[in-house]
Amino acid sequence: MQLKPYKINIKTGDALVAVLHDSTAHRMDLHVGDRILLKSDRSSVVCVLDVTKGNFPKQKIGLFAETYDKLNIEKGDIVDISAADKPNSLRSIRAKLDGKRLNAKQLNEIVHDIVKGQLSDVEMTYFVSGCYAHGLNDAETAALTRAIVNNGKKLEFKGKIVADKHCIGGVPGNRVTPIVIPIIVASGVLMPKTSSRAITSPAGTADAVESVCNVTINAHKLMDIAKKVGGFMVWGGGVDLAAADDRMIRIRNPLSLDPEGMLLASIMAKKHSVSANHVLIDIPVGPGVKIANAKAAQHLKARFLKIGKMLGMKVKVIITDGSQPIGRGIGPLLEMFDVMNVLKNAPEAPEDLREKSIMESGVLLELTGKARKGKGQKMAREILESGRAWKKFQQIITAQGKKKIPKLAKFSANFNAQKNGKVAAIRNKEVAHLARIAGAPKDSAAGLYLHKKVGDSVKKGEALYTIYASSADRLKYAIEFANGTGGYEIT
Repeated sequence: MQLKPYKINIKTGDALVAVLHDSTAHRMDLHVGDRILLKSDRSSVVCVLDVTKGNFPKQKIGLFAETYDKLNIEKGDIVDISAADKPNSLRSIRAKLDGKRLNAKQLNEIVHDIVKGQLSDVEMTYFVSGCYAHGLNDAETAALTRAIVNNGKKLEFKGKIVADKHCIGGVPGNRVTPIVIPIIVASGVLMPKTSSRAITSPAGTADAVESVCNVTINAHKLMDIAKKVGGFMVWGGGVDLAAADDRMIRIRNPLSLDPEGMLLASIMAKKHSVSANHVLIDIPVGPGVKIANAKAAQHLKARFLKIGKMLGMKVKVIITDGSQPIGRGIGPLLEMFDVMNVLKNAPEAPEDLREKSIMESGVLLELTGKARKGKGQKMAREILESGRAWKKFQQIITAQGKKKIPKLAKFSANFNAQKNGKVAAIRNKEVAHLARIAGAPKDSAAGLYLHKKVGDSVKKGEALYTIYASSADRLKYAIEFANGTGGYEIT
């Protein structure tokens, strides 16, 4: 059948979708969710069918924005419509649901179809569910990692030592990466870093860095920046590196499904996509973070090391203290203030953030061979204290497109201690949630500034933290939440 196309100005994000009137679909024996092949004079695509009734034109086919653009429609075009076969990858997804192991070819087919928009959200959800229920062994995890990289863009730095790092997450603050990168790059090692935005936290590395410079940059320009200054700090979702992973993360998020094999493949694919061959993995352990105990951390460590070896990467895994926030700021801008204070060697720089950054930089300097064993932290400290790291940070953000630093959110209030004592604990999840209520990360200037950390003495009426909110209503809600829980334990 041939029908006139018209554009529905809605973007799905990645799926290719077309819409027919119910009576038209019935004449063609097509149903919701069927795949149809669309051909124009210049292109063809396979997309998923949706069906509607009412005033929808019967002699036309509606094309969502991505489908319309891929068909390269011009005025006067007619689109030829026919039923399309289901992709072979669905058989592999069914096999995974049945608990079977998938080989490299099967996993590559699945990832290829995800990237090309050939799988619906429901079908991708079945794949994630199969991986969640039956797991991915080491061979599957390595194959999935390669498939994600091979079906996206890759930055090539042939013959170079390329460093990268990743933190499993869950600790508020902990903005170590923007400090480590300039230290490592100042030492002469390439460090092209792609990072994520916050999903359930008050800030991701990309959110924090975005408060001072552009983080959405195409791959070609990134190569130029890396050659010019030695590294970068950008949002991975804006580069089309490991594109399939971003789609699978979107599917996993609603139910917080985080199959271990997918988590490993997701992290390692992002490293592989920038040609990283020396990688540091930080696994924080503590109450309220993703990894709750040492046993789980050791298990994950062993898998990272094995997968890294299979991928030809030199991997070092450290298990760190995740029992309380790192640094003082929680929220993009507040965390970036901590970062800059450390890099500038300012007196008010948070000591825990400074020392963790020096420790991680030292590990990477030794891993890459820049420093002898046991001498990495000394080298990292010298680079930081000499001002070389601060100078390199400024070069990086200038190359990416420096911004005027915004002011903190105009609405603020202190949350004060209710009694004398010592801070016995800070509940990570509660202070992170409080920062989100205040407006972070959407409002980069919102969040919390912690005046007291675990072990500090406090007096009744003394400020434990300051809340910065994007509006009076948000500040009110944040204060109500704080009054209910506080997030602090005082003994």
